[in-house]
Amino acid sequence: MTHEKQKKLILINPVNNSRGGFSINHSSRFPPLGLGVIAALTSPDWEVEVIDENFDDFVFRAADLVGITAFTSAANRAYEIAAIYREKNIPVVMGGIHASMCSEEASRFVDAVVIGEVESVWEEVLADALSGDLKPIYKGLWNGLQQLQIPRRDIYSKEYLFASVQTSRGCPMDCDFCSVSTFNGLRYRRRPASDVLDELETIDQKLIFFVDDNIIGYGKRSRKMALDLFKGMVDRGIDKHWFCQASINVADDEELLHWAGKAGCRMIFLGIEAEDLDVLSGIGKKLNIKRGGSDIYEQVFERIHNAGIAVLGAFIFGMDQDTPDKLRERAQFILDSGVDVMQTTALTPLPGTRLFARLKEEGRLLFTDFPKDWDRYDLTEVVYRPKLMEAAEFSKIMRECLAKIYAKPVLKAKARQTLKCTGRWDATEFAYQSNKNYQSIAMAESTFA
Repeated sequence: MTHEKQKKLILINPVNNSRGGFSINHSSRFPPLGLGVIAALTSPDWEVEVIDENFDDFVFRAADLVGITAFTSAANRAYEIAAIYREKNIPVVMGGIHASMCSEEASRFVDAVVIGEVESVWEEVLADALSGDLKPIYKGLWNGLQQLQIPRRDIYSKEYLFASVQTSRGCPMDCDFCSVSTFNGLRYRRRPASDVLDELETIDQKLIFFVDDNIIGYGKRSRKMALDLFKGMVDRGIDKHWFCQASINVADDEELLHWAGKAGCRMIFLGIEAEDLDVLSGIGKKLNIKRGGSDIYEQVFERIHNAGIAVLGAFIFGMDQDTPDKLRERAQFILDSGVDVMQTTALTPLPGTRLFARLKEEGRLLFTDFPKDWDRYDLTEVVYRPKLMEAAEFSKIMRECLAKIYAKPVLKAKARQTLKCTGRWDATEFAYQSNKNYQSIAMAESTFA
């Protein structure tokens, strides 16, 4: 009796090797969650192998099918690798955020593009690959998240400092600069808490990042599901330290914050973006505007601190309402505020956002030789013409602001502040190391060049 040879699927996570950006530091590198999901969705008659350029140099390995995911700044690297396989008549499928937003472009470099969420179409992709009849486009559906496939984590590098877990998808906020609502939809969908708890019990790593854009979601039902998750972690004795993302409404609920801290939350990422209401209005940051901008921020930070949790404040520089003075004022606000960890990025018009469409229509994009120029769209370079200053002036001021924000005495002062406000050494150490990591990113040679 003869046995058919097992088919081989290679999954690739490419990295933009020409620049630094947020991949410059190990602590900023995310396990490719989508590839883990695909590996778990793939039937056992396929052998699955991962090439992850976060830690491994790419070396060609024979395969029957290749799957690639990529952020926008790594799109060209993805296309380079795809060409190597296609030259050998090995079919390549590409998915992820960039391919979903630029499916026509991606189709020129790969055999098939998966747009959006992969779960509803991957079985069809594999069947078509086996029959030699891949379709150019597969469109995933925004299905419910009950019994969502748990990613295969055995395929990830052991060098990742944290594991990624997803408890929800979709975002109704639809901010001007964000493509999440385009990729995952405007409807907020949540996994049952019991499913997430079961997944957490399979993870060996101590540190967890909940990748949701807002872990507590919107409305009473979502709030209850989040509370069930946090209480469930305590009840099951799931001993993890974790960080997450949330909107500023997370501070409205002291009970929720209490249980989050008790369950091991050490830091919450908040998209502050700016302290100025006029600036916030220009990017459609509705919730922050509704709450009153900087007038409410300190109350938000204090309530989070009271639960023993540090605050990571994400700030954007370069909105249309920004002037040189406003940029400097934002830097000073960051220094004076109760924010423990400081993330600073240049406003970056990414494909699939209203921001990109508007700046393109207005002729304000500085680099439009696509796909080549996607390398520049890594959140650390000015890639458009600001409205109230020249691009060169913006870059110069940003360098000044970053030098001020990430000065060593500032990082030490922020650490003292964290310890005083949270009363927790572990939250303080976590926040301090996070600031050092952002310092290395901000001070990289390519930043705002």
